[in-house]
Amino acid sequence: MFLTLFKSKLHRATVTEANIDYVGSITIDRSLLEVANILPGEKVQVVNLNNGERFETYTIEGETNSGIICLNGAAARLVQVGDKVIIIAYAMMSAEEAKTFKPNVLVLDESNQVIEVKDKEVHGRL
Repeated sequence: MFLTLFKSKLHRATVTEANIDYVGSITIDRSLLEVANILPGEKVQVVNLNNGERFETYTIEGETNSGIICLNGAAARLVQVGDKVIIIAYAMMSAEEAKTFKPNVLVLDESNQVIEVKDKEVHGRL
């Protein structure tokens, strides 16, 4: 049996761009992808804290250290520049792997710079 667990998370990222005239996806600063252990082309879930929208797309590598979080194509209609979003990547693993697996949680500031990297979440705390 395989379980699906969250493996990586960008917590409270700020949307810097919304580009309707693009094929689709979310462009994320390359350095954030690397620290979060998310690959270009990887499926992610995006949760918009401003309007409650939840949707899936895939990642595109943005310029390193740019802080870019850009929703492209149809997804651009679900956000506005300045919205706070949570970007989550998931992984399938065996029950044995899941028992010891540690996720990668990046807490971001207003400029999408990493404030903290954690390997777990505790209810009621950032």
